[in-house]
Amino acid sequence: MGLRTRRSASWSPGAAGRGQGVRQLLPPPRLPLLLLLCLGACGAAAPGEADAPTLYLWKTGPWGRCMGDECGPGGIQTRAVWCAHVEGWTTLHTNCKQAERPSNQQHCFRVCDWHKELYDWRLGAWGQCQPVISKSLEQALECVKGDEGIQVREVTCIQKEKDAPAEDTICEYFEPKPLLEQACLIPCQQDCIVSEFSAWSECSKTCGSGLQHRARHVVAPPQFGGSGCPNLTEFQVCQASPCPAAGSLHSLHVGPWSACSMPPSRQARQARRRGKNKERERDRGKAVRDPEARELIKKKRNRNRQNRQENKYWDIQIGYQTRAVTCTNKTGHTADLRLCQQEKLPMTFQSCVITKECQVSEWSEWSPCSKTCHDMVSPKGTRVRTRIIRQFPIGSEEECPELEEIEPCVSQGEAAAPCATYGWRATEWTECRVDPLLSQQDKRRGNQTALCGGGVQTREVYCVQTNENLLSHLKTHKDKEESKYQSTPKASAAPFLSVTFEIAASKPVELKLCTGPVPNTTQLCHIPCPIECEVSPWTAWGPCTYENCNDQQGKKGFKLRKRRITNEPTGGSGGTGSCPHLLEAIPCEEPSCYEWKAVRLGDCEPDNGKECGPGTQVQEVVCINSDGEEVDRQLCRDAIFPIPVACYAPCPRDCVLTMWSAWSSCSHTCSGKTTEGKQIRSRSILAYAGEEGGTHCPNTSALQEVRSCNEHPCTVYHWQTGPWGQCIEDTSVSSFNTTTAWNREASCSVGMQTRKVICVRVNVGQVGPKKCPESLRPETVRPCLLPCRKDCIVTPYSDWTTCPSSCTEGNSGVKKQSRHRVIVQLPANGGRDCTDPLYEEKACEAPQTCQSYRWKTHKWRRCQLVPWSVQQDSPGAQEGCGPGRQARAITCRKQDGGQAGIHECLQHAGPVPALTQACQVPCQDDCQFTSWSKFSSCNGDCGAVRTRKRTIVGKSKKKENCKNSHVYPLIETQYCPCDKYSAQPVGNWSDCILPEGKVEVLLGMKVQGDIKECGQGYRYQAMACYDQNGRLVETSRCNSHGYIEEACIIPCPSDCKLSEWSNWSRCSKSCGSGVKVRSKWLREKPYNGGRPCPKLDHVNQVYEVVPCQSDCNQYLWVTEPWSVCKVTFVNMPDNCGGGVQTRKVRCMQNTADGPSEHVEDYLCDPEEMPLGSRECKLPCPEDCVISEWGPWTRCTLPCNQSNFRQRSADPIRQPADEGRVCPDAVEKEPCNLNRNCFHYDYNVTDWSTCQLSEKAVCGNGIKTRMLDCVRSDGKSVDPKYCEELGLEKNWQMNTSCMVECPVNCQLSEWSPWSECSQTCGLTGKMTRRRTVTQPFQGDGRPCPALMEQSKPCPVKPCYRWQYGQWSPCQVQDAQCGEGSRIRNISCVVSDGSVDDLSKAVDEEFCADVEPIIDGDKKMVLEETCTQPCPGDCYLKDWSSWSLCQLTCVNGEDLGFGGIQVRSRAVIIQELENQHLCPEQMLETRSCDDGQCYEYKWMASAWKGSSRTVWCQRSDGVNVTGGCLVVRQPDADRSCHPPCSQPHSYCSETRACSCEEGYTEVLSSNGTLEQCTLIPVVAIPTVEDKRGDVKTSRAVHPTQPSRNPEGRGRTWFLQPLGPDGRLKTWVYGVAAGAFVLLIFIVSMIYLACKKPKKPQRRQNNRLKPLTLAYDGDADM
Repeated sequence: MGLRTRRSASWSPGAAGRGQGVRQLLPPPRLPLLLLLCLGACGAAAPGEADAPTLYLWKTGPWGRCMGDECGPGGIQTRAVWCAHVEGWTTLHTNCKQAERPSNQQHCFRVCDWHKELYDWRLGAWGQCQPVISKSLEQALECVKGDEGIQVREVTCIQKEKDAPAEDTICEYFEPKPLLEQACLIPCQQDCIVSEFSAWSECSKTCGSGLQHRARHVVAPPQFGGSGCPNLTEFQVCQASPCPAAGSLHSLHVGPWSACSMPPSRQARQARRRGKNKERERDRGKAVRDPEARELIKKKRNRNRQNRQENKYWDIQIGYQTRAVTCTNKTGHTADLRLCQQEKLPMTFQSCVITKECQVSEWSEWSPCSKTCHDMVSPKGTRVRTRIIRQFPIGSEEECPELEEIEPCVSQGEAAAPCATYGWRATEWTECRVDPLLSQQDKRRGNQTALCGGGVQTREVYCVQTNENLLSHLKTHKDKEESKYQSTPKASAAPFLSVTFEIAASKPVELKLCTGPVPNTTQLCHIPCPIECEVSPWTAWGPCTYENCNDQQGKKGFKLRKRRITNEPTGGSGGTGSCPHLLEAIPCEEPSCYEWKAVRLGDCEPDNGKECGPGTQVQEVVCINSDGEEVDRQLCRDAIFPIPVACYAPCPRDCVLTMWSAWSSCSHTCSGKTTEGKQIRSRSILAYAGEEGGTHCPNTSALQEVRSCNEHPCTVYHWQTGPWGQCIEDTSVSSFNTTTAWNREASCSVGMQTRKVICVRVNVGQVGPKKCPESLRPETVRPCLLPCRKDCIVTPYSDWTTCPSSCTEGNSGVKKQSRHRVIVQLPANGGRDCTDPLYEEKACEAPQTCQSYRWKTHKWRRCQLVPWSVQQDSPGAQEGCGPGRQARAITCRKQDGGQAGIHECLQHAGPVPALTQACQVPCQDDCQFTSWSKFSSCNGDCGAVRTRKRTIVGKSKKKENCKNSHVYPLIETQYCPCDKYSAQPVGNWSDCILPEGKVEVLLGMKVQGDIKECGQGYRYQAMACYDQNGRLVETSRCNSHGYIEEACIIPCPSDCKLSEWSNWSRCSKSCGSGVKVRSKWLREKPYNGGRPCPKLDHVNQVYEVVPCQSDCNQYLWVTEPWSVCKVTFVNMPDNCGGGVQTRKVRCMQNTADGPSEHVEDYLCDPEEMPLGSRECKLPCPEDCVISEWGPWTRCTLPCNQSNFRQRSADPIRQPADEGRVCPDAVEKEPCNLNRNCFHYDYNVTDWSTCQLSEKAVCGNGIKTRMLDCVRSDGKSVDPKYCEELGLEKNWQMNTSCMVECPVNCQLSEWSPWSECSQTCGLTGKMTRRRTVTQPFQGDGRPCPALMEQSKPCPVKPCYRWQYGQWSPCQVQDAQCGEGSRIRNISCVVSDGSVDDLSKAVDEEFCADVEPIIDGDKKMVLEETCTQPCPGDCYLKDWSSWSLCQLTCVNGEDLGFGGIQVRSRAVIIQELENQHLCPEQMLETRSCDDGQCYEYKWMASAWKGSSRTVWCQRSDGVNVTGGCLVVRQPDADRSCHPPCSQPHSYCSETRACSCEEGYTEVLSSNGTLEQCTLIPVVAIPTVEDKRGDVKTSRAVHPTQPSRNPEGRGRTWFLQPLGPDGRLKTWVYGVAAGAFVLLIFIVSMIYLACKKPKKPQRRQNNRLKPLTLAYDGDADM
């Protein structure tokens, strides 16, 4: 049976095309051969024809470039032409024939750049893929991917405007010619694949001989030359019971309706009727005398005429159609109609509508290009042309063609202005703020003004048109320049400035117009931290001096002490004003500006030139000023010169005293009523006087002296300064301040600052200014620079937002339009404030209410019957009655009844109402009724009834058969629905959503980035409402607003909490550089995404270590003079000899006035502590006495033992005659390194960590390092030791550094909620999103994971129209032939899910639903069908479309697109009619959502020698075809010849084998001859007492053993396998036996050799058993 194939246009590949392609490609190889033959023939003929051979020929070069003054076809191109010999060399032109000379120039088309928009390449579609000839000859055994092919296309240059072809050279000027051919792939042939057969149908006849059939459908069509489809139907004869009586052999057959045609005489009839109507109208007009009635008739006529005009779009003509009614027998032949006995015959005629195709007008002209400007980014716009419908289609399947055509275009001409371009602009950065960087627990949040260091600043970004103002300003500027040029020679530059300003402050436009990356709106910034003022310690009080030494008036003076600034302050009020006072004064009497200062005392010179006795010491003095600086001695001429000091040079045997010690530091800094400053000095006894004649030692009290010091009163005064005031413009200085311009170039004026200066007495308060030294009064006024004024700069207003241009439906509230502007620069320093509003709005003009349109249907016209000339031959036909068709006019109306264009209703009024309908002109016997009324309303009670009625009309009231209410009911009843609703939650809970507009946070402190991120919110779950039938209804029926709400908490992020910093520890070194430490400890870990903790140690602490420097002279050891040497063994008469002396050693704090306060000893360096006691020698009275040892001289560097140091002492008392002579008073010692001689060098510490100000969180800091002077033994010492050596110090002690700022993640506001993802159903969701505007940095708070929130939409029922099932094919009043089948549409509701079965509801619910089913607006509720007559052979209905299948190789799509197929199988009812059967049908279409499928062979388990093998698709569908035949597994494994021997069977290898317990005996050619029983050995068990004898017996393998249970075990040993070969274990046992045999032989040999030992007998009976051993371990 053949296969008739119908393909849709979108799917075209086929075998035929490829065959043709091969045939087309084969001829070309023959062409060169023909050409060569032709040329040869021509060449042979040439010498005969010409008189002499041509030796010279014209040659031409390529055409040059097209040149010319104008663009287009007027250009000229040239080429070179020369004469050449046939051998190739060039010769004179005269040697060639001038008549044959080719032209050297031609006209051409000169291409210009603007032609690019007019010409373009037109690319044709790629042709069919044709196989490459050389490849197609080589056929592979199995196709894997396909064959290589070539496909070609046409490429032409066209002029776009006229759509006309042009020369290729024009297009090639701009773009190379695209490829004309490309390689392609011809996939492997794909055979037709069909499904499994269905089950057998029931027998076609209930008695007699019938047929059963089963069918299958096409799963995949044949492609790429694959084999066609097999038969889709199988038949078999079924024998039912014999028929009791002969059935009807004839059937009434109805043929198809003919085409609708007009009766031929209709025009004449219409003309006749119009004539009659005119006469009738005239008569009627005469009869109507009333003018009002005449007016009404006139209006009605006009209206009817207008309706006819409105109906010009539908030319409705009602004609008729007929059909044949025949009687057929079961063989399909026509029989006499009388053989089909039937009371009522089918109608053979009916009215119909003449089919009219859609008629449209010609295309309009193209509209102007939508893009009127010039833009390189997107150069093309669109243009449109339209056409209108002249006449709508009637009864036609074809829809109207497209009425609008759009194509890309480019704005023509050079006059096109550049398109608007848009760019981002940004406002000024706001002030730098540090507080957003603080953590939650930072106490500095309270005082944010003092913060400094790293911060954050923001700005606003807006979009502006970047070239609009520039262009307009440049144009106006150009005009101005031209006008000024005519009047004045000098042009002003001002307009350029205005251009610059306007560009910077253009009006904002919609943000979406700017497409580039958005500039950042936040950035890190830095507030310089103020450097605190640091001052040195106070100096000692100076002498009483005049306030001004140049003007020495009066007797009043001041004692002063000073300190200096060691670190200049910055920030704050600036300057030295923020430092404490640097000078304190005490009033005093008798001031002097210069005085003598004693430097040292000279030796004691005895009076009168004697050697000993009383004398004087002269003081060496220098002249100093009040600051202690040495000056010219002349300046001290008025000062009192120090007088010489009286002294005593001891004589022999005199008491000897030491020199006076230096005066101690003053005990008080001033003197008052209770305090008095004292200084002490002392001396001690070096040697006692002799008994005779010596001057005795003084009393102990005479060894100490006390004097007053700092006798000035404790009334200290100083000048105290207030902070500098605001900088005020100084009018005395010429003002040149101007308002700052946008380019920030500004000039500012000089102002003045003042401050308050008062005289203050310490611990008392303000006193009169005379108490303080006037000359040292700080300044109260200073100049300052006024900061520049900055005016407020705002952009111009944006354009008003657009009001809704379309009309509004109903009352949707007053719409408003707004405009805004942006502050570009905030006012500062007294500039002009921003006073104008930044936002304005106004109400839109009331938009016109939407005009709604409706179809107006006019009265149905007269029912038009089939002409009587056609009817009269039909039996039972009556003239002037029966079924017909009537038409009506429809017009388009506005809602208010006004006329409207038909296109408005087509667009807005829904489907076109029916233009025609079937009608009935009642005959005399027909019953006539009114139409059914509407159902009465339900009163809401459950179980109530609603009714509708109709009544009998006219003469039918008198007919008895019409009054039969069973046949013609006049009332219909219907139960009212019982509505009960229940609500239930659906879906999951939404995210926790905070209420809109929530600003406060739970912790009470708002940090930037905390916006509405935590606190109490709500989560939602959707509620669905169902009625009692489980149908989804509106949630309002359940008194629900659609949600369940539940409170929830979004926990607020909590930052890591640390304690405050502890106090700094003491510097780790008392001399030089050390470190000091402070720490914080963890109080609370972060949670909920708070700021992370810094890196903590094992005890959860974080440390800060900074370097520190300790003054080596801060604490000093202070010693008192040595005591008198106490003699150990006192020689009473002389009181002299060896002894011990002591002194007090104390640790004192050093101050400017010297060591002042006793402190703990541990503060001083213990290694440097002087001795408190020492051995001594008290000289005897007659001995020489020398002074204390002087200081050691300094060792010269470098230290080595060749250098010495020394110290000396002076003789004070000469010895008596008998006394001991003065020794040599000089001591020397070598300079030993690190003992008494040291080297010194600088040492630099490592850099400290980055130090920030206490008021800073992050930002710029300073790293410091310290410089130590280190002794060669590693000890830090006072820097003066290194300074004295002049060592270089070229290290940088400070460097700037950066501490990363902890920037919290900052998010945008939530976007508005999106539209619901589903318009109806249960699963709809609304989402909103936010974005990261500032990523977190450093230890800032990280970004939360939740960047998107969703919540369910309110549940809405999904209503849609749905087709019902087609009714069976019904043939009116006949058994077979062409009939019709109908189906209904119903309104159904579902919840939108795939699984939900739609449930029918009242049609009113679908009132607002567009009547579309399965994407098709055209609803088909009735269609013709064919009911086969008994015995007819017919086609089944189309199968469903198959799954969309791609052409794939190894699961990869080859890109040929998807394809679907459906098929119709043939059904035979009588075998003898088989020759009349139609061909089975196949239809394909392309599809998009295809998948790759694989086909593989499947096989069942073997059952005996056979199994089932089938082909299966990868989705589990069993198919026929698709699997490769060469790979089909075997379905049969029978042995040839068959296994006929007893106990044999056919094995998997198709060889005969024996059953278990039997061994094979094979013939010489390897075939099985017989199966022999294997002997069985029974081995007794322990319980078997008689088991001492082993017996052999045969046991049938299939019968149970007769051994009693537990008596023994049985093995069946089979040495041969099923294939007749020895089993592997047999070889193993044989090898073991061989080894055993050798062992036995050797043992016998040994036994024979040594007969003393008994021989060992072997049981040879076990040998054959061993050979049959099957490997059981128990053996």
